[in-house]
Amino acid sequence: MAEITLVEALTQAMAYEMRVDSAVILLGEDIGKDGGVFRATLGLLDKFGPERVRDTPLAESMIAGLAIGMAAYGLKPVAEFQFMGFIYPALDQIINHAARIRNRTRGRLSCPVVFRAPYGAGIRAPEHHSESTEAMFAHTPGLRVVIPSSPKRAYGLLLAAIRDPDPVIFLEPSRLYRWAKQEVPDDGEALPLDVCFTLRQGTDVTLVTWGAMVKETLAVADKLSKEGISAEVIDVATIKPLDMNTILESVEKTGRCVIIHEAPRTCGVGADISAQIAERGLMFLKAPVQRVTGYDTIVPYARLERYYIPSEQQILNAINNVMEFA
Repeated sequence: MAEITLVEALTQAMAYEMRVDSAVILLGEDIGKDGGVFRATLGLLDKFGPERVRDTPLAESMIAGLAIGMAAYGLKPVAEFQFMGFIYPALDQIINHAARIRNRTRGRLSCPVVFRAPYGAGIRAPEHHSESTEAMFAHTPGLRVVIPSSPKRAYGLLLAAIRDPDPVIFLEPSRLYRWAKQEVPDDGEALPLDVCFTLRQGTDVTLVTWGAMVKETLAVADKLSKEGISAEVIDVATIKPLDMNTILESVEKTGRCVIIHEAPRTCGVGADISAQIAERGLMFLKAPVQRVTGYDTIVPYARLERYYIPSEQQILNAINNVMEFA
């Protein structure tokens, strides 16, 4: 079996679900002939035709509204926004309609739509191309927010998202699109939503992260193991609804926690995780919870971008801080 990248795993998942379910429709800017800005839909127009792989005008609000209408009446649209920073014109449709249809109709209608978007910094792009505003969607009742961090999880989580009867914001870390390859069986096996994945077992400190920051976090855990520090690494994967049980079980075992995310610090998802640990697991802690995050600024242009993304050294510094507590 050939190894594939994260973006190829997304293509594989969409192709599988389109083969087995004729209700699945793709729409977005340049997703047909060009295969999308990152080529996530490459080849799908030829396989499934223009009725099911639909290029749209450059109109994000229209894309979202069209997808919501399709979803409310029996289709399963997968709508692509070229970058997360382009999703903002569609917020009215997503927040006021997609997230509320089930509640508004008292369950008579649901909205099985997936809104896909590349997100995060690290590809040397201008502003609006490097946003990490997942907390904004996590704060919206009625939305599920999913972020894969490897080819296998991208495949399994996207299948689950398409099959979900409610709206899913599916954020794809663009700097991981072609970072690593894995063997990904095209077997249609979905991964569970709403659960964290423990990527590495450990006993001394819990490292909680998601998206592109999984890369740096795993690298740090490898370095720590050579120094005799056993780090448990948790990929949150679904940040809304949040699987706090897995995180709390890990913190109970290790007594220490460092949360790593690329998004700005203020009101980030890490703040909510830290608060819930304080509320539900304070007596487990041997040290204060630490957060390693991006800054409360617009993501800078390419020359300064590397200073914005949390570094391995920053993560190591935070871990050293919590390890100083007995």
